[in-house]
Amino acid sequence: MPELNKILDRLDWMDVSLQLDAEGFAVLPGVLGAEMARGLAQQVTASGIRRVTLESIDLGRGELLYFDTGLPTPLHTWRTVLYRRLVVIANRWNETLGIDYRFPAELDDFVRHNRESGQTRGQSHLNRLGVEDHVSLHQRNDGELLFPMQIVALVSEPGSDFKGGEFVMTEQRPRMQSRPMVVPLKLGDVAIITTAERPYRGTKGYYRVNLKHAISRVRWGERIGLELSFHDSN
Repeated sequence: MPELNKILDRLDWMDVSLQLDAEGFAVLPGVLGAEMARGLAQQVTASGIRRVTLESIDLGRGELLYFDTGLPTPLHTWRTVLYRRLVVIANRWNETLGIDYRFPAELDDFVRHNRESGQTRGQSHLNRLGVEDHVSLHQRNDGELLFPMQIVALVSEPGSDFKGGEFVMTEQRPRMQSRPMVVPLKLGDVAIITTAERPYRGTKGYYRVNLKHAISRVRWGERIGLELSFHDSN
């Protein structure tokens, strides 16, 4: 935990906040590090993993691997510590959008609120995509209590382990065409992305914009990624 706090302390969180406000995502280069990323990639063969094909849920082609027996210790730590950094932004966004709910300072308390609302199924997972696999545009917005941000990371190396497989997002503003965005990720990079909606300042004040994310088709090799969600689903 102390080392993790040092890594996060070195980041410019004001700049991270500004990026999230402007683009709906912020990349934290190399935060996981290559060694931890490679270790997480090896979890795809671990016991206690629930495997779901993307075809079975009409979300593309490939495999999602859920941590039904609980997150591995490093991920549990990352999720807890990152929540403390992001909860200030999340509450500011809710206030800006006129949403009454305020997220508690600690993740354990928010998870308890999830349980009380009937949200008991963890959403954090690894995704494994082979040649021609992809993840369709979607949102992790199942449930009453949604944390407005989530974490994605790349735990395999572009150009070496796979080709293609870019992480992409779209943003839909009222009465405007969708805006596509490519989120550049390398091995060990982390990105904070908008879960579903965020405030956007227009000429007449703030309004909500809608975001979705996806992974483009893998052209060669195998791509392994990570998604960490702070809220659970129904």
